[in-house]
Amino acid sequence: MKKVLKSLSIGLLVVSMSSCATIFGGPVSEYQRTKPAPGEPQRKVRVAALIADIVLFWPGAIVDFATGAIYKPEGK
Repeated sequence: MKKVLKSLSIGLLVVSMSSCATIFGGPVSEYQRTKPAPGEPQRKVRVAALIADIVLFWPGAIVDFATGAIYKPEGK
């Protein structure tokens, strides 16, 4: 019983640290990682990934913003 609870706890921890844009968004580009300088346009957010993060598990949005994966890859 203890092994099952331990496995479940580890599984929940892994799921809570994952996020939609980080997993499904592909590699994070330099544009996504770099914070815009003052006067530069802001990066656009992937709305579908943000909604999925909020609906499925909101701490995933924190991971996406921290890694930059939530932002669209190219600034046009």
